[in-house]
Amino acid sequence: MDDTIDEEVISAGATITVEFSGGAETLFGGVKEHEVPLDGSKIVLLEEMLRWLRDNLLTGDPNLFLQENTVRPGILVMINDTDWDLMGETDYILQPGDHILFISTLHGG
Repeated sequence: MDDTIDEEVISAGATITVEFSGGAETLFGGVKEHEVPLDGSKIVLLEEMLRWLRDNLLTGDPNLFLQENTVRPGILVMINDTDWDLMGETDYILQPGDHILFISTLHGG
């Protein structure tokens, strides 16, 4: 997909919960949990939400969270308590009420 996002894709409507843990929250202003608007009338892929997070909530270095069109290695992603590898990764179609958890496993030392 190209690097643009249709503002109508994620707009008014239902929400999903996005949570950051393990230090990933420092990239998002120290806020661990966000309610992200989701237009339930359109198909929204997780890849599109990642770009929306980058453009609207990310306050830290984007390279510490994203690599190309996906999350960096070392950040675990859980969709409704299930590893995103089992859910289609960036091709997962978001549903109203979803809970997306990003857990950083990268630690300084």
